[in-house]
Amino acid sequence: MSEGLRYHSTTGRWVLTAAVLGQGMALLDGTVVNVALRSIGRDLDASLAQLQWITNGYLLALASLILLGGSLGDKFGRRRVFVVGTIWFAVASLACGAAQDPAQLIVARVLKGVGAALLTPGSLAMIQGSFHPADRARAIGAWAGLGGIAAAIGPLVGGWLVEYASWRWVFLLNLPLALATIFIAQRHVPETRDAEAVPGFDVTGAVLAAVGLAGLTFALIQTASSSTPVVVASAVVGLGSVAAFIAVERVCPHPMMPTQLFASRQFSAANAMTLLVYAALGSVLFFLVLQLQTVAGYGPLEAGLSTLPITGVMLLLAARGGQLASRIGPRVPMTVGPLVCALGLGWLSRVDADTTYWTDVGPGLTIFALGLALLVAPLTSTVLAAAPDHNAGVASGINNAVARMGSLLAVAALPTVVGLSGADYERPDAFTAGYQRAVWLGVGMLVSGGVVSWLLIRNPKVPAAAASPGGLSER
Repeated sequence: MSEGLRYHSTTGRWVLTAAVLGQGMALLDGTVVNVALRSIGRDLDASLAQLQWITNGYLLALASLILLGGSLGDKFGRRRVFVVGTIWFAVASLACGAAQDPAQLIVARVLKGVGAALLTPGSLAMIQGSFHPADRARAIGAWAGLGGIAAAIGPLVGGWLVEYASWRWVFLLNLPLALATIFIAQRHVPETRDAEAVPGFDVTGAVLAAVGLAGLTFALIQTASSSTPVVVASAVVGLGSVAAFIAVERVCPHPMMPTQLFASRQFSAANAMTLLVYAALGSVLFFLVLQLQTVAGYGPLEAGLSTLPITGVMLLLAARGGQLASRIGPRVPMTVGPLVCALGLGWLSRVDADTTYWTDVGPGLTIFALGLALLVAPLTSTVLAAAPDHNAGVASGINNAVARMGSLLAVAALPTVVGLSGADYERPDAFTAGYQRAVWLGVGMLVSGGVVSWLLIRNPKVPAAAASPGGLSER
């Protein structure tokens, strides 16, 4: 495997299957829970803040530790750490399904995020480390598209399980998926690692990242329910820890986030765009399914079925988005994609008590999905192409951390910013007003993401004869 696996080889397909299953499981979990939140809140008597923590506990651990997970994979083997993370994820899923109160579920979700932080960067790094350079962009496009489908199908699966079984099966569903992922990875995926990996680990950086994000998240979520001194102290601790994290990463001999990667304008711009786009995406998935159930009168299954346009569009067009970027470069798809998403999200602002699916929900989600199909694969390929191959795990981890951090901060901040708290998710009038404001804030973030891409992303300058037919050429 000195030159790498080919896309159509048997082993190459197994590697892609394992990577898609693992990544899809983590992405599915990030969206399948949203449609179950209202049922979880009723069953466990949870407040809106506790529902935010059920979502954000997972994202917090994932965003805080995913960089460390990438570093562990580069040193000890990407397949090995991927498998360990999948096992951890499955055990934590079982704990989520058995939770008896909001506190237990929140703790189990945090533990689940730790498992996701181990498996998520490995899923992409296995592709980057295993495939031939000429086939990487195509493999990454398939990985991004199929993983996006898993995220998009989450509300549908969650809605069916909540309506016909129990919200607990939303978590228990991960057990058979994890078993299949582990079996394929152990039997068919070759081990890869970074031969230049340093001997130590950035424990200080991991602690500071976790404390920083936890402090900021607590301050944002608890603004309406905790005393001002507590909120201010939490925000100060969070901001101070984030600043200390950046300072430590600049001098640490083995940082989990090598700051030299950000010397590449391409890498920095792609991650800035990721933060904005995934903040908007996280807020859409959190607010829309609640709006459909609380205000429009949809049941859990109807709310899940309503998201089918995203699934269909991603299935048909996500890989083509990667192929388009391979031919014309990433700048235009990464600019137009967020703007198309913004148009779709603006259309979804029409959802209210009198909404009609075929004129309001369906068209808005279809337009939104077209934008996602344009930007997802080019974004991922651009991040990896801007980093050295031996930093594949770390680069993947950084981009995933930024994406999760965008969703984390959006879900933490927006309910307070738009005036929602307590049991407002059960009050149609209050929730509609907050939903409308959240939608337009999301539109602003998406437009900003498109502007960042147009101003800062550049297409690779490679002679046509040297360009690989399958994707973006290596930098």
